[in-house]
Amino acid sequence: MARIAGVNIPTNKRVEIALTYIHGIGDHFAKEICTKLNFPRERRVAELTDAEVIQIRELIDENYTVEGDLRREVAMNIKRLMDLKTYRGLRHRNKLPVRGQRTHTNARTRKGKAVAIAGKKK
Repeated sequence: MARIAGVNIPTNKRVEIALTYIHGIGDHFAKEICTKLNFPRERRVAELTDAEVIQIRELIDENYTVEGDLRREVAMNIKRLMDLKTYRGLRHRNKLPVRGQRTHTNARTRKGKAVAIAGKKK
């Protein structure tokens, strides 16, 4: 198993797909990394040499914010919004949808399990 950016990426998958297991690298960046390093699309992680794994690791370290640093950066951005008491920060604090979605119905993922209220039925 190759270890890149502190994540064990699966060996039986294509390099392009396996890189998406790293937080902060999606389809677009994974394809970009493979084209920069001239890896064929059908190349599997198990077929990579140690030198190629090191190349990938160095490229990611130089050009992309991933894993712990990215999580910390996102958390700090949310904390900044909460400290400034912006509307978005208040929505984060109250665990409600942040981007304008309705909450009268739906929003169950963000709000959690529905709680029955006595006397609500008409």
